[in-house]
Amino acid sequence: MQNQKNVLGVDLVPCSTDPLTGFFRDGCCNTGSNDVGTHTVCAIVTEDFLEFSKAKGNDLSTPRKEFNFPGLKPGDAWCLCALRWIEAKDAGCAPKVRLASTNIKTLEFLDLDELKQYQIDLN
Repeated sequence: MQNQKNVLGVDLVPCSTDPLTGFFRDGCCNTGSNDVGTHTVCAIVTEDFLEFSKAKGNDLSTPRKEFNFPGLKPGDAWCLCALRWIEAKDAGCAPKVRLASTNIKTLEFLDLDELKQYQIDLN
């Protein structure tokens, strides 16, 4: 796979390998034509977000052995769907994001200045 860019315009940095994330389970928020959910936002999940996601029908906290998915806990980094992150923001429970690990494709849905309000890696 070709190196993809992050929202800052440079090479995408891995989001997480423990737990292993990404649409391609490569640790990065890489995307492609098969990624209809656009799993491009590297988020640091919180309890509030996990509860919100579960209420929306996407339980990310329960382990699913059949998918080799350990379940997420607060503090884990995970490649979220851009539209789910927006829903969480609108509901007041958006998790922080790592801009260096958030795919540039996200900017088709969100403005960079908006993402910067939730960033944890430009300090």
